[in-house]
Amino acid sequence: MSAAQRIYDVSVLVHSGMAVYPGDPPVDVSLVFSQAAGDPANVSRLSFGIHSGTHVDAPYHVDATWHALSPSHLGTLLGPARVVQLDVQSRITAADLAPLPWDGVERVLFKTRNSALWNGEFQSDYVSLSPDAAAFLVERTRVRLVGIDYFSIEPVDSPDLAVHRTLLGRDVLVVEGLYLEGVEPGDYQFLCLPLKLSAPDGAPVRALLVQL
Repeated sequence: MSAAQRIYDVSVLVHSGMAVYPGDPPVDVSLVFSQAAGDPANVSRLSFGIHSGTHVDAPYHVDATWHALSPSHLGTLLGPARVVQLDVQSRITAADLAPLPWDGVERVLFKTRNSALWNGEFQSDYVSLSPDAAAFLVERTRVRLVGIDYFSIEPVDSPDLAVHRTLLGRDVLVVEGLYLEGVEPGDYQFLCLPLKLSAPDGAPVRALLVQL
């Protein structure tokens, strides 16, 4: 990596009271020991659900018979990625994806109007993928990772998690909660490192894009 290459932190800030997906545990970051209170050091406690903020979903997230994240997934979470900007209001469909060039693309990050939704309460009208878009990605591309710039790649009212099941069922990892404001469409190096947890359904990540 050269000094001239720009690094974008595309993770959201984890903080107390931040918006979470409906029903998920609240986020709390608080001091339990404080030098101001006479303790020898400052020590904070972090309490939050694994799918808060920027995170990766493992196949186990939607099916207990599928596998957890493993060291073999690190190769999927690191490598060239394409940021694709789509100015849609509700759902990304197969018709939106079909005209795009997919040769050589293994990781795609969708930049939408969602990146402007992070300041405030949870918004249920975010842009997500339609089931036919998920089917397009697994059937007509070589994509191994799909990212999006809000809490879920799935509509909030999805009855069967069809988008997750289509992607994760083919071992296409899903990274949710990206913050892509200020990132131009194009090709980057993607660095997405999950915490090494025993939980099988996913992990929080610190996600970076490096301009090529």
